[in-house]
Parts: sequence; structure tokens; C-alpha cells
Amino acid sequence: MYVYQEHDQQLLNERVAQYRDQTRRYLAGELSEDEFLALRLQNGLYIQRYAPMLRIAVPYGLLSSRQLRRLAHISRTYDKGFAHVSTRQNVQMNWPALEDVPDILAELADVQMHAIQTSGNCIRNTTTDEYAGVNPKEIEDPRPWCEIIRQWSTFNPEFAYLPRKFKIAVNAVPDEDPAIIGVHDIGVQLVHNDAGETGFQVWAGGGLGRTPMTGAVIGEFVPWQHLLSYLESILRVYNKYGNRDNKYKARIKILVKALGADKYRELVEEEFAELKDGPMTLTEAEVARIQACFTDVEYRSDVDTSELDALLADNKAFNRWYHTNTRPHKQAGYRAVTLTLKKTGRVPGDISDEQLDAVADLADKYSFGEIRNSHQQNMVFSDVAASDLFALWQELDALGFATPNLGLLTDMVCCPGGDLCALANAKSIPVAESIQRRFDDMDYLHDLGKIDLNISGCMNACGHHHIGHIGILGVDKKGKEFYQVTLGGRGDRESKVGEKMGPSFESDEITDVIEKIIGLYVEKRLENEPFIDTYERIGMDPFKEHIYG
Repeated sequence: MYVYQEHDQQLLNERVAQYRDQTRRYLAGELSEDEFLALRLQNGLYIQRYAPMLRIAVPYGLLSSRQLRRLAHISRTYDKGFAHVSTRQNVQMNWPALEDVPDILAELADVQMHAIQTSGNCIRNTTTDEYAGVNPKEIEDPRPWCEIIRQWSTFNPEFAYLPRKFKIAVNAVPDEDPAIIGVHDIGVQLVHNDAGETGFQVWAGGGLGRTPMTGAVIGEFVPWQHLLSYLESILRVYNKYGNRDNKYKARIKILVKALGADKYRELVEEEFAELKDGPMTLTEAEVARIQACFTDVEYRSDVDTSELDALLADNKAFNRWYHTNTRPHKQAGYRAVTLTLKKTGRVPGDISDEQLDAVADLADKYSFGEIRNSHQQNMVFSDVAASDLFALWQELDALGFATPNLGLLTDMVCCPGGDLCALANAKSIPVAESIQRRFDDMDYLHDLGKIDLNISGCMNACGHHHIGHIGILGVDKKGKEFYQVTLGGRGDRESKVGEKMGPSFESDEITDVIEKIIGLYVEKRLENEPFIDTYERIGMDPFKEHIYG
């Protein structure tokens, strides 16, 4: 993983000192609430329903065991003993005291972490596939390109005050979209041309929230040397023409739709003509320097897999976990392992301080001291020898992280909702728990197969409900919590926004509604047909009739 250079560390240390003084001035009454607002947002601090929330940056989801232990220490010392993995691969602390945040930022800086640009109208954390670098389907490792984008976008004064927040994702898998680039402000798809040269297909104008839509291809093939110049061109057009008077119309997706993709592309090309071959042009030496930070770990060539087949045959629970929670690796004899943070009765994406320490120990023992956060609010050990899988499974099971439901109905994405967030219209966590308990039969879950269920507590869509096969959105009706259901969303290569099923439901109805949706799917599906395929074959009407009569 990328190791900070001297100048990286200096920037972090200076920012901590700066924010410490800003907090002192605010608490002393020398800065007004409005003056302090922009300063705290620049450092990832929100004021939520009951307490501040600090969002900690985890670039492209990659953590070391040392960093994980520091997060455990911070959650134990300054919070209530747990952390939350977000859908942008970051980590959130939900109960820090405002006056403690400078100390927390200093603790983070000590292990090359920070909360810079995790909030505010700026370029946020660049994300990618949680299996990046070990995914046998990728054409090359996308993480160096993510790091190049991170360095370009961090503290970039031109984009410190955009019309609205801005999110970039990078994907390197040709026929899949694990990074969900289609619903990002900018999506970057690694491609190779006929000559084998690396370039990027660049999308713009995707996003969820109040007006969900998928992006459009703006650059069909951008040579790697001009990646930053092209991204800057897209952002300059947005900065110049984006709506700053109405935050609900301020995202780049509104601008791309209003102008049309062809006109937006024309404006980008005009900017690009001025920037191309300028100081942002990437060189082979600079790309090689960044790539050298992501070299392969020292894999064993003598991994003994002779006992694995017997263990799989003799132990049904291990077999199910192996086929559900592990996946192929580019290196023979290794697997990537997902730790599901979705055990029934626990808040999806939450992990305690003790568990963080335990996961760090296991990462050192089994996965070269590295951990990944996933978009689905899980964690990943990317490099586990096949001979260690059974022992690792046993240890994960004891921690509650071996639930074999990855990709299944109860592996749901869920925002904190009204239990914590001041923006939420309704609670998300109790809905998730109710559905978990209703569908706690693992045999039945596996019979149902892959179903993406996403829950958001408001239209900001932090739970990505729009792209769930089944989406649940909390809405407010005269002070009472209701839930709207969408069907047919996709967060894969097709990036499709779900369709609203009909009138919303009260909180005590929603789990029954989900059960009825699943029941109709079971009745109508063809042999081995996934939920999304059944929905796309029969359409919305049968579901409406079944639910509403």
C-alpha cells in the first residue's frame, strides 16, 4: 500500500495544528458557528442528531493492521467503542466530542490517516473494487491510478469549493462494475486499446440522492498520460456552469442532463485542448513510482491445498462459507476472503473496538497485515493461503464475521438512519434488524440466491437504495415514519435505478412487504433464475398486484 513520503506527513501534521487552533478559537467564542462550519467540514466533522460524527478517510478502502488498531484505540478512547464502515469504504465515528477531534486527528496522522475532504463541497474519497490488485478479472491494478487521483485532488485549491460534493470511482474489470462507476460524478474505466496501450473511458454525470441517474461516456479513450488533465477539464466545466443557487440542482448530473452529454463533451474538449500536454501530463517515471508502492506481497509458492477438498467435504458449514465468502485470486493457492459485518442482531457495517483489534491480529496472521473496506460495508482479507482457510474460518466464526451471507438478502447495505443522522426522515437500523430476523434461515437464503437489499433513511441515499434489487427509502408523512419500496435497481455493469413500486408502508408493515415480494419471486422464478432476472422478465405489475391487491 502507499506509504506517505516526508511531504505527505508534513501536510497532515500542519493540518492537525491548524484545525486545533481553529477549534480553540471556536470554543473561545472567537469564531462564529457559520465561520467554524466550513472549517470543521473540511476536516470531516458533521453535527448529527445527538453528537458530532467524524468521517475518516480510507483511500480506496485500504488499511494496514497498524491503522486498524489505531481506529480501535480511538473508538475506545474517544467514542463509544465501535466504528462504522461506510459505502464509500471510509470509517465513521458517531460519538466524538467536538473538543476531542483535534486529538483524534493527531492520533490518525501518526499512522498516516486523516479526515481531510471527507465532507464539504470538494472531491471526496476515490473508491475502487475492494479486490483490486488480486482480482483475476482485472486488466491491471487500479489502485495506483486511484492514488494518483487522490494526490491530485487533495488540497487542490481549484476544487475546494465546488457547487456540490464530488465523487470519483475507478474500475479495472472489463465486463463487471464492482466500483459502480455508472452512478458516480466521474467514473473511470481502465481500458486497453488494440495496441495494448492503457487508457481510460471516462463517464460523468452519474449519482444517486434526490434525482438518481446514470452517467454518460464523455471520453471514449483518454491516454493514461492525460488522465488528470481530462478529469480537471470535466471539473472545470462543472465549476464554471454548475448551479450554486440551489443545492438540490447543484450536482454535476443535473448539469450534464441539462446541457446534454454531447454539449458537455464539447465543453470538456475545449478545456482539454488548453490543458493537454501541460504540467499535469503524467510521465512513465511518476506512474512507475506510484505503482512501485503496490507491488505483490511475498506469496508462497508451496501452499499445500491437499487437505482443503477433504475439509470442504467433511464440514458443511465451512463448505458453505468457502463458496459464499471467498473468491478466486490471481495467485495460485490463495483466496480473497470477505468478513461479513452482517450477523443477525448487529447493525450492518458496525464493528467494535475489540473486534477491530482482533481483525488486525488476524490480518497479520493470515493476510500480510492488510485489510480492505468494501462498498457493501464489509471487510476483506485479500491474500489468504488456501491452507489457512479452515483455521481462519474458525477464528472468524468466533468473532461473528463468518456469516455465509455475502451477496444474499441479509447482506444488506444500510445507512445509520434516524438513530444517528440528523438528516434522516426515518430509522433504517430497526428495519434492517427486522428483515435479518425474518430471513435468518441460511438454507432458505442460499436457495433464494443473490439479492441486493439496500436501505436509506432519507433521499440523500447513503444506503444506495436506488441501485438495490430491492430498495427501501424512509420517508416522513406528517411526523410519522413510512417506507417506500423500489424494485429493479442494479449496481453492476448496467447501473440501473430502481422503479418505485407504489404507495409507502408503515414501519410495522415493511418486513411483511419484503416477505411477500420474495414469495412472489419464488413462485415466478425459472430454475436457478436470480431475483433481478425474474423481475426484468415479468416486470413490476405482478409485484404491485401481489402487494396492493
